[in-house]
Amino acid sequence: MASSHSSSPVPQGSSSDVFFKKEGEPAKHLRSVQSLPDVCPKEPTVTDQHRWTVYHSKVNLPAALNDPTLAKRESDFFTKTWGLDFVDTEVTPSFYLPQISKEHFITYQQEISQREKIHERCKNICPPKDTFDRTLLHIHDKSRTDLEQVPKIFMKPDFALDDSLTFNSVLPWSHFNTAGGKGNRDAASSKLLQEKLSHYLDIVEVNIAHQISLRSEAFFHAMTSQHELQDYLKKTSQAVKMLRDKIAQIDKVMCEGSLHILRLGLTRNNCVKVYNKLKLMATVHQTQPTVQVLLSTSEFVGALDLIATTQEVLQQELQGVHSFRHLGSQLCELEKLIDKMMIAEFSTYSHNDLNRPLEGEWQVLEEERLISLVFGLLKQRKLNFLEIYGEEMIITAKNIIKERVINKVSQIEEIDTDAVVKLADQMRMLNFPQWIDLLKDIFSKFTIFLQRVKATLNIISNVVLSVLDKNQRTRELEEISQQKNAAKDNSLDTEVAYLTHEGMFISDAFSEGELAPMAVDTTSQRNASPNSEPCSSDSVSEPECTTDSSSSKEQITSSTPGGIDIMINEDTKLTDLELGKLANSIQELLCSASDVCHDRAVKFLMSRAKDGFLEKLNSMEFITLSRLMETFIVDTEQICGRRSMSLLGALQSQANKFVNRFHEERKTKLSLLLDNERWKQADVPAEFQDLVDSIADGKIALPEKKSGATEERKPAEVLTVEGQQYAVVGTVLLLIRIILEYCQCVDNIPSVTTDMLTRLTDLLKYFNSRSCQLVLGAGALQVVGLKTITTKNLALSSRCLQLIVHYIPVIRAHFEARLPPKQCNMLRHFDHITKDYHDHIAEISAKLVAIMDSLFDKLLSKYEVKAPVPSPCFRNICKQMTKMHEAIFDLLPEEQTQMLFLRINASYKLHLKKQLSHLNVINDGGPQNGLVTADVAFYTGNLQALKGLKDLDLNMAEIWEQKR
Repeated sequence: MASSHSSSPVPQGSSSDVFFKKEGEPAKHLRSVQSLPDVCPKEPTVTDQHRWTVYHSKVNLPAALNDPTLAKRESDFFTKTWGLDFVDTEVTPSFYLPQISKEHFITYQQEISQREKIHERCKNICPPKDTFDRTLLHIHDKSRTDLEQVPKIFMKPDFALDDSLTFNSVLPWSHFNTAGGKGNRDAASSKLLQEKLSHYLDIVEVNIAHQISLRSEAFFHAMTSQHELQDYLKKTSQAVKMLRDKIAQIDKVMCEGSLHILRLGLTRNNCVKVYNKLKLMATVHQTQPTVQVLLSTSEFVGALDLIATTQEVLQQELQGVHSFRHLGSQLCELEKLIDKMMIAEFSTYSHNDLNRPLEGEWQVLEEERLISLVFGLLKQRKLNFLEIYGEEMIITAKNIIKERVINKVSQIEEIDTDAVVKLADQMRMLNFPQWIDLLKDIFSKFTIFLQRVKATLNIISNVVLSVLDKNQRTRELEEISQQKNAAKDNSLDTEVAYLTHEGMFISDAFSEGELAPMAVDTTSQRNASPNSEPCSSDSVSEPECTTDSSSSKEQITSSTPGGIDIMINEDTKLTDLELGKLANSIQELLCSASDVCHDRAVKFLMSRAKDGFLEKLNSMEFITLSRLMETFIVDTEQICGRRSMSLLGALQSQANKFVNRFHEERKTKLSLLLDNERWKQADVPAEFQDLVDSIADGKIALPEKKSGATEERKPAEVLTVEGQQYAVVGTVLLLIRIILEYCQCVDNIPSVTTDMLTRLTDLLKYFNSRSCQLVLGAGALQVVGLKTITTKNLALSSRCLQLIVHYIPVIRAHFEARLPPKQCNMLRHFDHITKDYHDHIAEISAKLVAIMDSLFDKLLSKYEVKAPVPSPCFRNICKQMTKMHEAIFDLLPEEQTQMLFLRINASYKLHLKKQLSHLNVINDGGPQNGLVTADVAFYTGNLQALKGLKDLDLNMAEIWEQKR
């Protein structure tokens, strides 16, 4: 039986319904796969025979649960598990769970009842196909029981006897081993194995036959329909053959020619593309020679544009071309080389521009070359070129001074350049006129130098601002383009509908729409090669000659102030912030150029000032130097728009030194004059009268010296100031001149106004204090050797002080007009000085009164009321009063003289009244009263007879005591 069947075991079927499965039927209509039972369990191996399982148990479960040691049997599971003390208790219903009754399902039943009726109706109409009677179920269970005898290994999908493990499991070698005298036993085992396998095969065949029998109707139906299917296929094959013949004829008549034309057109387009690609490759191949030609003419921008365009073409259109695999890296190296060449070229240009002869012109050197260099540097983001220009400026500024000094020294024969080697020492040998001419020359060259720097930087700034303006316009154009694209997209559907209605292909319409911008792009050539030839019209048409590349750059033309047009490409990748910072750096560089010139000028001044040359300058020389420096400072400020402070600081420092020396010289001079002053009235030279007259006209300045007129005019006795006569000493005349020198110095050097005011107030205070010490303090007795300080000395000192007080408001107004608003509070010093002078004048007047007071006390203390009349005492008093009047009347004004004699008279009356009281002389009309009256009348007559005192109210009645 075993020999009549195949030796290979039959794998387990997946389902009994597999024979009725249609090819296009969905998987969801298949029944679930049911595996057949294993009718022949697998024989246990030697290892499995010794493994303990539940089947080895010898005690059943009830016997294990019955414990004979318990007093009574457990009533249930809980008492057995939890002990005898467990008692059943009623579970209290939960308050949170509702009581469910049938009423809760009434609503659901009402909703589902209609569906249930429909379901029952469908079951009656279409009974399920898999229903079978109990006989079939019994047969199926029996078949399943039989199949369970077959080992599982035969049912595996991957069952194969060529696998050694599977083969050993199915046919163990122990059944075929004839060695050891066990041949009969092994033969029996082999026979038993063969019968077992035959039994397995019979079981499988029986089940297969059973399954086939269950589906016999389907098999017969398939056999009957096979013939019909063959007829249908034959007819279909004939119809397909006829259709193919017709299609072949139609293709030959109608399509082959058109398709051939399309193929030729496609071939032509491909040839055009290949031709353009080859021509583009030829153009790219000429890039390096063309770049070399451009570099030889310093066309850096064109070379960079050509390199950028070539790199873009290599990346977009020639990517992957083997022959150009190294060209990209070569162009990168060439671009780096161009960067270095541009830096070197800009350095050379800066040197040539700044070191050309500083003549009157200050035009830009090679403006086109500068624009090309700057734009190339901006294109490559080499923004450090301004530092190169700044370094060259510093070197040029140093060379300017050196050249000017050498030129000036070489023109002077007195300087032996062989003996004096150092240039600075040679420069110090120049006198002031020579040195000031040298400084003027240096300042003029510096001015031309700054004008050239400004012109060059203006060109650079215009290029930067042009690029910045181009960026802004590019953004505006992009925004407009985006708006147009949005509008174009909105009208696309309407356009497509129209094209399809007209019978055109949509793809053709799109191609024609793209052709227009391609034709426009052809106007901008992608390369700058002079060797590139235009497309020939006989080989390829002009639209076809264009390449579909985006390498053409947007170009914007802008003009510089010099009229030079520059092309600004789109690929300058500088942001607006960077361009703005660069523009600010250009302005800062111009200011730094001014600072450099000022710094070099300061070093030149300091080099000349080492031997104290500047401190030894007189007023006019220093004023000349100061005006020259201030003019240069103003000129540079106008050029650069900002004032440099280094030279101004040096000027201020020298001005402070000059002011100190100026003040010390004049203070020393005034001190010497005061120490030698004998306090006698001096004649007034005509030049001093002219000086005073010029002040009266509102001009505080030293008058120019007149050659012949001054010698013919004689000196005057007094100084006339605005109609008043002042008797003065020579020191005061010189003091007025000194004061005017201070005021004129302020006009010439405005920067020293504050210091001059401080020094002038110090000088006025010094004169006041020193004159007080010499006259009131009697210092002149020891200093000059005067025998005594007379009333005339006192009156003359007072009149001199009054003259200075008269001019203090004029001086104050002069300084007030020139002081900064923040420094006007310093004018209070003039108020303090005026008060001090008035106090000094009052002290002199008090001193004159005190002199007469002591005289009255001395003379009237010896007065006796007796004949003769007038008495000698009164005669002596009148004599002294006359001397006093003669001493001061010509010095002091009449009003001041009257006020002074009124105070003297008051002192006289006081002493006379005291003496009369002492002598008990009263106004009783007696002889003594008559004698006193006669003496007083003599005194009054003599006093009123003096010049200027006629109308003086003496009121002599006050000498008598009032009667009680």
